[in-house]
Amino acid sequence: MTEEILINVTPREARVGVVENGMLQEVYVERSSHRGYVGNIYCGQVRRVMTGMQAAFVDIGLERSAFLHAADLARPSVDGEPADRDASTPVIVPAITEMVHEGQRIIVQVIKDPIGSKGARLSGHLSIPSRYLVLLPDSTTLGVSVRIEDEAERERLRGVLAGLVEGGKFGLIARTNAEGLDAKVLAEDVAYITRVWESVSAAIAQAKPGERVYAEPPLPLRVLRDLMHDDIEKVRVDSRETWEHTLEFARQFMPGLAGRVEHYPGERPIFELYGVEDEIQKALRKDVPLKSGGYLVIDQTEAMTTVDVNTGAYLGTRDLEETAFRTNLEAAQSAARQLRLRNLGGIIIIDFIDMHDDEHKRQVLRTLEKGLARDHAKTTVYEMSPLGLVEMTRKRTTESLARQLCEPCAACSGRGIVKTAETVGYEVFREITRAVRQFQAEALLVLASPRVVTRILEEESAAVQELEAFIGKSIRFQPEEQYAQEQFDVVLL
Repeated sequence: MTEEILINVTPREARVGVVENGMLQEVYVERSSHRGYVGNIYCGQVRRVMTGMQAAFVDIGLERSAFLHAADLARPSVDGEPADRDASTPVIVPAITEMVHEGQRIIVQVIKDPIGSKGARLSGHLSIPSRYLVLLPDSTTLGVSVRIEDEAERERLRGVLAGLVEGGKFGLIARTNAEGLDAKVLAEDVAYITRVWESVSAAIAQAKPGERVYAEPPLPLRVLRDLMHDDIEKVRVDSRETWEHTLEFARQFMPGLAGRVEHYPGERPIFELYGVEDEIQKALRKDVPLKSGGYLVIDQTEAMTTVDVNTGAYLGTRDLEETAFRTNLEAAQSAARQLRLRNLGGIIIIDFIDMHDDEHKRQVLRTLEKGLARDHAKTTVYEMSPLGLVEMTRKRTTESLARQLCEPCAACSGRGIVKTAETVGYEVFREITRAVRQFQAEALLVLASPRVVTRILEEESAAVQELEAFIGKSIRFQPEEQYAQEQFDVVLL
């Protein structure tokens, strides 16, 4: 498998595309006007303590107060790199009032960006990530990412980490990239993140509520830190200045891979050359065509995301069960890719086409799990229900691609539908009747969209005459190009 990372930089925006075997798998967008907050550390002030929710709202200088749950104060957690921990051991969470009080100064880290109407999610347990390790300054945990599956390698890394921590001053988590590395390389990483933490500690000592004391590096450097590995064939950057920064970063922290960082000087935009622009536009649509002729319909709502699988034009070659099975196999692969590409998180329901063969169901589920194996976000997939539904969750820390790039339609206010011209026409008639009963007027003028006016005058002309006779006043209609279909005004003359 060949993987490439494409970095497109303009003065106000940075975009990164991860391409595997010629197909876009992931897209990251960062704009200077609203950079993400995940990983940043702030000096905050507790505004409200909600005992019923076991949580507090903390002012960290953002537009909305951020949310801090008692569980994120009572035990350490590492965002992004799952570490081994005994899930069977019950965790006793003290009451939130025992840990914080209103007006308290508190140091917190953002673990989830503001999403929709919700503020940022915070943790009281800080972590400083580097290329291979995560430093836990307020913990003595020594852990290894669960993505490293070889037990011998896990034990070796635990031993290396134990030797790197002097007197249990802090905790360390070995990230996936640490697999196979010797103690010398990891020691250099420890030296780097301890220097970073010393700088952060000094900033914390002087910080006032609402001030940021640590910020994650910009998107191009974060991508190199988190995604660069031996399977990445090339990293192509279309900005010379950014290329110089990324190359310097690579030489410092991953010298063996620095030669793969290249500057792209071509006149044709790099995202256009690799077809990334087209894939981004397709990722904003609801329908996803399958090669077989079937298609997916993806709907993102506030509560969950649904993925509906349809056979479409695919009729199969044998019987209905075989058709459903083949379509579902392709849909499982496509759905796994779309979740990564669109950055869809939270609760996800995939409605596969009904199958009766239990082995077919197991194969479709395995195909979905295999497709999700390369996903950097943590996913949990549950068994297929009798209705052919697969429930799953995908960890969400930032807004989806669509919500980063789009906004609700001004015409339909995000409903996805608008009232028909016929419906609006009848609303106009009801508004006229209400207006003449409430106010005195010689005549009435109706301003509405051209489509609504045309339909009223052509198909409802008899109704207009009946209404004029009923109210005893003349009615004039005037089309307004700038009016949306549902918009109209009744003016008394």
